[in-house]
Amino acid sequence: PASRVLSLNARRQGGAPGKGPSTPGGRAPLQPLLGRPAEHGSSGGRSALQPLWCREQGTCRPWCPTLAQALAGSREKGVFLIPYVLIALVGGIPIFFLEISLGQFMKAGSINVWNICPLFKGLGYASMVIVFYCNTYYIMVLAWGFYYLVKSFTTTLPWATCGHTWNTPDCVEIFRHEDCANASLANLTCDQLADRRSPVIEFWENKVLRLSGGLEVPGALNWEVTLCLLACWVLVYFCVWKGVKSTGKVRLEAGRAGGDGSLTGPRGPSAPRDAIILALINSGTSFFAGFVVFSILGFMAAEQGVHISKVAESGPGLAFIAYPRAVTLMPVAPLWAALFFFMLLLLGLDSQFVGVEGFITGLLDLLPASYYFRFQREISVALCCALCFVIDLSMVTDGGMYVFQLFDYYSASGTTLLWQAFWECVVVAWVYGADRFMDDVACMIGYRPCPWMKWCWSFFTPLVCMGIFIFNVVYYKPLVYNNTYVYPWWGEAMGWGFALSSMLCVPLHLLGCLLRAKGTMAERWQHLTQPVWGLHHLEYRAQDSDVRGLTTLTPVSESSKVVVVESVM
Repeated sequence: PASRVLSLNARRQGGAPGKGPSTPGGRAPLQPLLGRPAEHGSSGGRSALQPLWCREQGTCRPWCPTLAQALAGSREKGVFLIPYVLIALVGGIPIFFLEISLGQFMKAGSINVWNICPLFKGLGYASMVIVFYCNTYYIMVLAWGFYYLVKSFTTTLPWATCGHTWNTPDCVEIFRHEDCANASLANLTCDQLADRRSPVIEFWENKVLRLSGGLEVPGALNWEVTLCLLACWVLVYFCVWKGVKSTGKVRLEAGRAGGDGSLTGPRGPSAPRDAIILALINSGTSFFAGFVVFSILGFMAAEQGVHISKVAESGPGLAFIAYPRAVTLMPVAPLWAALFFFMLLLLGLDSQFVGVEGFITGLLDLLPASYYFRFQREISVALCCALCFVIDLSMVTDGGMYVFQLFDYYSASGTTLLWQAFWECVVVAWVYGADRFMDDVACMIGYRPCPWMKWCWSFFTPLVCMGIFIFNVVYYKPLVYNNTYVYPWWGEAMGWGFALSSMLCVPLHLLGCLLRAKGTMAERWQHLTQPVWGLHHLEYRAQDSDVRGLTTLTPVSESSKVVVVESVM
């Protein structure tokens, strides 16, 4: 078959495990493709580390302490750190490496990358849904950060003092437990002081969020935060409408494979290195953020004379309590506040750029070439940003935080990502073939990756993902905000709708393909799991005996190349 003729797998050349692929007769291995531009962007000879770094080093790093406080608890020391390291070694790094390698090998968008196994193209649709949800609600963190940045340009930070219109009578600027014991603070008892609130918390809940009584009480729009949200989307649009570019001379196309960690970059020996480097950077910055947040929370707990768990509830607002409180303790506090929130804005915009770029790339891949029109990309980006902005308006109301929590807890939560990661490993390792994919990676980077990756893709990672997935389903707990507000049943139903909208893409697409195909079930499976190669795969120097008669394909005209690829399709 043509697909076998154009297959680039070194498994047919007798490559030994753990060594680079060899060829019959002692010939050199298949040569990797270096610097071939992708169809929707271009990549030079540089590493793909830059846009990956931008995607990973977003505002999720400063938010890592939120997860640590929620999962480990404040009294159970080390309970979060040990599972974090183990899961990173068994699940995070192998999946990250798989997505990087798959994206670089296939050089396609998040949907067409699964041409490696067309029957499971639903994984691409699922990832598109997840990325769309992330793009929609993630930018709210940027809007809040931008709002804090604007409010930092004052002589006195508004969250440092009481006496504002949004403050309540319970607001106290300075908590001192020893003053409480001596009854010297406004003649208050210790029990009364325990009910007092910090101006940092009141600014966040009463001024920024204007928190209502629940999801059923949406309230009015917060026009100040709405303007900040609009400004963020305008920035995203004008940075993405012509494509994501690095600060250097080489354009790097980001977010091009099945998950958040995937990217189409130059083919070369950078994928394993990038996976390890990015994993270490992610963990390092997360730990550093934990040192900052928990240091401030510990200081506030000691100042108030309460346990650290009583200072602030875990949640997306934890960082907007700890970091603003930290800058109020510094000299020239407005300057440090402006610098910090400007940094936060830059971090978040990097991640938002890559997320929107990945979604647009996958969306344009669905359009046939005959549908191309002038300003296609610009109009597509504008429609995407406008749609997300309209949805985000529900998150800048008085009840917007409850909507934000629904998106964060269900649409891109651990349940959906575990489901996605499980099927990615199963498809690559068991349907396409782990050894086969390892040979493809070896042809691409010049050497065979560590066998640990193959064992993780085949056994450890899918077992861990499915085990945690089942645990989450069996011990499911309804969403609760701030340990006080329980979501109504229709709110939970809405959240599960977000989750199932991506999870069902895999089985529905699989069943649809099998039902539409002809022949016996075995013939359908064989046909639908046959890879579909792209034009760029022809640039490998095919030295296998199966393609010995097609060596003239290397220096042929563009029209001939198109004919060959169409026959393969």
